[in-house]
Amino acid sequence: MNDVERIGVADLFRIGIGPSSSHTVGPMFAAKRFAARLAERDVIDQVALLRVDLYGSLAATGRGHGTLSAVLMGLEGRAPETLDLAERDHRLAQIAGGDLLLLNGSHAVAFAADDIVMHPFTRLPGHANGMCFAAEDANGHTLLRLVGYSIGGGAVQWEDSREAGVTTGAESTQDDRGNRDRIHTPNDRYDFHSGAQLLAMCEGGASVSGAMRRLENARGTADVELDERIDRALGVMRDCVESGFSATGVLPGGLNVPRRAAQVRQQLEAAGGYTRELETEWLAAAAMAVSEQNAAGARVVTAPTNGAAGILPSVLFWLEHFSEVSAVELPERRRRLILAATAIGVLCRRRASISGAEVGCQGEVGSACAMAAGGLVDALGGTAEQVENAAEIAIEHHLGLTCDPVGGLVQIPCIERNAVAANTAVVAARLALRGDGSHRVTLDEVLDTMRRTGADMSEKYKETSRGGLAVSVVEC
Repeated sequence: MNDVERIGVADLFRIGIGPSSSHTVGPMFAAKRFAARLAERDVIDQVALLRVDLYGSLAATGRGHGTLSAVLMGLEGRAPETLDLAERDHRLAQIAGGDLLLLNGSHAVAFAADDIVMHPFTRLPGHANGMCFAAEDANGHTLLRLVGYSIGGGAVQWEDSREAGVTTGAESTQDDRGNRDRIHTPNDRYDFHSGAQLLAMCEGGASVSGAMRRLENARGTADVELDERIDRALGVMRDCVESGFSATGVLPGGLNVPRRAAQVRQQLEAAGGYTRELETEWLAAAAMAVSEQNAAGARVVTAPTNGAAGILPSVLFWLEHFSEVSAVELPERRRRLILAATAIGVLCRRRASISGAEVGCQGEVGSACAMAAGGLVDALGGTAEQVENAAEIAIEHHLGLTCDPVGGLVQIPCIERNAVAANTAVVAARLALRGDGSHRVTLDEVLDTMRRTGADMSEKYKETSRGGLAVSVVEC
């Protein structure tokens, strides 16, 4: 599945809403696509009955991850990147109060969150995050049936591409443009499917960020468009840190988890501000700020997933406040960080997985930590070998990490896990920069290990809330 995907900045850094890219963003886009297909086939006015079935991890933790409301909003034709959060809450209240759903924003049909059928103990063959959408007319005839998978980071893959009307591969959900230009071909000479290939492309002193830019260019994305896309994501990340540093209160969901980032920020400012002695605590606070915003369902950037969305913004925060990069150089260094992080993310997704429902949290927080570490090395002028080394260090020390959210919410242990991983990313980058890039275990080897570890991992540790802390905390 992964070896045919054309993955780039738009795929790994999607602007969406919390609390989960695979459980909120992906299902919303899938539902939106289903509604749009009904309209494209000119059968939407015939829809008398809707059925939505969620399988595996989507069903097991869907309520805590906002999947049900995401599906409703997607069926009404709304997208995570542009969804007005206040309008969303108002509309969901209306539907809960008895209003008819407006399919694709136009056709009224009786359907609410309670009508979504959950199958937590049934896994469809394609992925742990399975979805089935079906529509019937008044005579019981099926107008359209689509089976899809939310494969991580907000990406959606359809089981039957001919039925879905899209080409085989993961659907680009950034602007719902389908699978235009996403299939890998042997002539795509700028692409890479291993760390070894990436290093070979950087022989002679070329940077990893430069290699990723060349790949984006070869796919038709001009530098101006690419930089605008990166800067837009960077802006949302920065806004998310600042809004998280200002927000107070208790996170939704019933666990009564208090927001802490704002208080920690105040304490750090009182203790001296951006001093070297406080940098690890600032890193943790920035990561918590974003993770708390994600847990509250606010707008975030998948990096590469929502559950790990606090790590890269925190490292970018460190680059701005604690590195020796000048204010003049900072914009370009931030872009380099994102591009190099994208290259590492491509390898994580292709050789292993970024889905907690597939390989546990090693695929989410581990991948994000590797992306941040490698990206930071590139931003600080490190070689391609040092970038690869930093990413390997980061992944190696997240192997076997389980995904066991308490109550099915992206709060415990997810928020603190982002804080710790942000610091790990900076440490990994510093270690790599102290060396010449040579090391015993390669990034390819550690990613292959992550994939095999995920395959061996019990399903109860893969975003189902049936094992680990999710069970221990409830029993206590």
